[in-house]
Amino acid sequence: MTFDLTRRLAAEALGTMLLVCTVVGSGIMADQLSDDVAVSLMGNTIPTGAILVVLITLLGPISGAHFNPAVTFAFALKGQISIAESAQYMVAQIIGSILGAFVAHGMFALDIVQSSTTVRTGTAQWFAEIVATFGLVGTILAGLRFKAEAIPWLVGLYITAAYWFTASTSFANPAVAIARSFTDTFSGIRPIDLPGFIGAELIGAALAVALFGWLLQSELDTEKA
Repeated sequence: MTFDLTRRLAAEALGTMLLVCTVVGSGIMADQLSDDVAVSLMGNTIPTGAILVVLITLLGPISGAHFNPAVTFAFALKGQISIAESAQYMVAQIIGSILGAFVAHGMFALDIVQSSTTVRTGTAQWFAEIVATFGLVGTILAGLRFKAEAIPWLVGLYITAAYWFTASTSFANPAVAIARSFTDTFSGIRPIDLPGFIGAELIGAALAVALFGWLLQSELDTEKA
């Protein structure tokens, strides 16, 4: 099946909106239900991994289910999406992500438009985002190479794990990072901290394309080349 660009962009916006709505909404709910930060983080982690499985399964056949400018950037580096289309994908993802934060606020009777005051900065945080995004893009590339039908579960499980093994709790997504700057809740990040996160995420994606591009090349692929 092939879908026109308008439908693909709508799928990207919708998927990213629902992803951020889940990230922000589950963070608000978890924070309201527990004073234990570890418990709240778990309450934020499980819904995020679960919704990724659902969204990628349902919307993947339409747009590829990027929902992430770093993933779109990776496919652009590989020449699998044009520069023009990748730019439109990224705009749709960012618009959808911000709307997702607003929807989450509305469900919990909070101010719709907010600005985060949560400090997330420093070398360790940025390095964690490089690692998180490298792992995410690598998971997608290897999954597509060996078991494409498992991609929804692979991505959902990877993000579930990465919430806990990275110091940054694995944003690994520039659109999600931007949206989280619009929420002064559990999952927020100060707008001033965004450049470091976004830069680190794009570096991680580029490194994954470079390494996995080599790693996934079999002897048969080399002979054909």
